[in-house]
Amino acid sequence: MKIAVNTRLLLKNRLEGIGQFTAEIFKRLVNDHPEVEWIFVFDRPFDPEFQFSPQLKTKVLFPPTRHPLLWHYWFQWTLPRYLKREKVDLFISPDGMIPLWGKTKYLPVIHDLNYEHQPKNLDIVAGSYMRYFYPKFANRAIRVATVSQFCKKDLVHTYQLKPQKVDVVPNGYGDHFKPLDHETQQKVRSEFANQNSYFLFLGALNPRKNLEGLMEAFAHYRDEGGNNELVIVGEKMRWTPEIEKAFQNNPHQKAIHFTGRLNDIELAKVLASAQALCLVSHFEGFGIPILEAMACNTPVICANNTAMPEVAGEAALLVDSRDPHSIKVALQQMEIVEVRKELISKGQIQREKYSWQQSAEAMWTSIEKCFADGAS
Repeated sequence: MKIAVNTRLLLKNRLEGIGQFTAEIFKRLVNDHPEVEWIFVFDRPFDPEFQFSPQLKTKVLFPPTRHPLLWHYWFQWTLPRYLKREKVDLFISPDGMIPLWGKTKYLPVIHDLNYEHQPKNLDIVAGSYMRYFYPKFANRAIRVATVSQFCKKDLVHTYQLKPQKVDVVPNGYGDHFKPLDHETQQKVRSEFANQNSYFLFLGALNPRKNLEGLMEAFAHYRDEGGNNELVIVGEKMRWTPEIEKAFQNNPHQKAIHFTGRLNDIELAKVLASAQALCLVSHFEGFGIPILEAMACNTPVICANNTAMPEVAGEAALLVDSRDPHSIKVALQQMEIVEVRKELISKGQIQREKYSWQQSAEAMWTSIEKCFADGAS
């Protein structure tokens, strides 16, 4: 059996959600299933750390795909010819894009349909490409994988897919996310929040993440006597004038700290030292930081929409992302010791439902279905 994997998002020190999903799942599958001839297909020179096994075959196909036009050329011209030449049995694409022709079986992973429901949150060219082609990818594929039951239902409804064609392969969390002792937490607070306790946002900085609503709620929280600061971790993916205005007009901007991207070790420390994680997005296909916070014994505030309630279970304070008052009340509740203790206890139970090993096993089950009779 010969299986090729789209690994173009395995970028050293720049693993976003899909890259993390790819790395964690396929380093396990490559080692757990040596009977498979695995091929990782990149679009640019890659770091040796992604050579997960000496037996793993790698291939770089040009050009690098930094624009939708190059996406199209790479997936519809360069890639399918390579797959045909190598006689690949199955091509897995963790970013959901696949060739629309060829005899190879295709298994895309479509993480969410944010681009369908909230088109203003994406670059206009990339969003248009995704809205046009992803329905075609989903219907051309032999099976489709996604990361939550919410996203499965969304795919079935939006793209009119048969439920039995869609497999759920959830995310997990890294072993480096773990609780810290009080002394270490104090050092982290000193470095990132003027020695004060803080709420934490973690993710790419774009309109979907609702930074405007979070900063407005934080201002009300401080106006009413709250003392926690706000630490915002992540790169500016789409830093809009509205987000900038929300920050510049915030009367408590000196208590808001932007760290930019942090490496894995720093990120785990900042998360484990927070008073609470605040993931109040308007849309999430999963919400990996929810699990990472639970692994650190950090209580969670998250929005009550999309996949977040599914991932959080009963171990989070759920808020309305469109209502800053709702978020403010949750921030205030996180100052109550009993509330935090109860959420931490529930989080220790909820996090056991997820792990990257379980994710890898779910992906392998989906792969097996691709080769079973009637898979499509």
